[in-house]
Amino acid sequence: MPGGARPHGDSYRAPSEVTWEEYPTWLRATIGENALRHAKSRYEVISTKVKSDVLSSEVWGKILQYRAEVEDGYTAKTGFKLFATPNAPEIVTKPYDSLLDKSFRKNVAQNSGWPSPPDGGWVTPLNWYGRVNDIVRTTVVVKYLDGVGIIVDHIRQMADSCKIRFSVDYEAREEGYYAAHCYLWFDLEIPAANWDTERVSIRLEIQVTTQLQDVIRRLTHDYYTQRRSRTSVADVKWQWDYKNPEFIPNYLGHILHYVEGMIMEVRERGGRK
Repeated sequence: MPGGARPHGDSYRAPSEVTWEEYPTWLRATIGENALRHAKSRYEVISTKVKSDVLSSEVWGKILQYRAEVEDGYTAKTGFKLFATPNAPEIVTKPYDSLLDKSFRKNVAQNSGWPSPPDGGWVTPLNWYGRVNDIVRTTVVVKYLDGVGIIVDHIRQMADSCKIRFSVDYEAREEGYYAAHCYLWFDLEIPAANWDTERVSIRLEIQVTTQLQDVIRRLTHDYYTQRRSRTSVADVKWQWDYKNPEFIPNYLGHILHYVEGMIMEVRERGGRK
């Protein structure tokens, strides 16, 4: 185990702080050697099945089926295209290493009560299918800011028509990230840890964002990934450190969101008589 990992054994105790390098050792001690040893192979089987189930679901079929109709209605009303690309959104599965990193953040980096468990208990390979919200996910990119709400309403209507549970979070983070995160709940049967089966409520995450925000998200992704997994807090916040590598890209996200609002205002004024 790299980075000065601690040895596994019956006498293992959670230290006052666990680093990312030590995390697999801590997790192994918490859930057991066998559960972690088979976690990746089990996840690959389950995530593939979940993706297949979502792709073949009635609600996903309806979301794609009425996609062109929604755009035609938007174009007829505004004179502009709705989507940034004619390609249908692609559902992908979260990589195993990203899922492990997310459990680290929930259990350690973002757990203010450490070394006690976070609210709801430890997030582990034994339960993370129902605890992590983006094991299967996709992104819908629209050209303009008003398109975000239109797509959210479209997804909501399709979910209601299929009696699928739906929720949405309009994200506006301090690091300049703006997007609507829609969630659809699927009650699916998956292989259990003992290779029997169990039913779990698993969410499909649909991120709805604008073309400008999608560009800045891709540019700042590495900064965001590094920042969210830190266990220590910087002495000076990035907002006050103009030499911080996050300073410019994060504020660029806020500026672009403001510019998008201005674009909408100019566009709407142009349509007024």
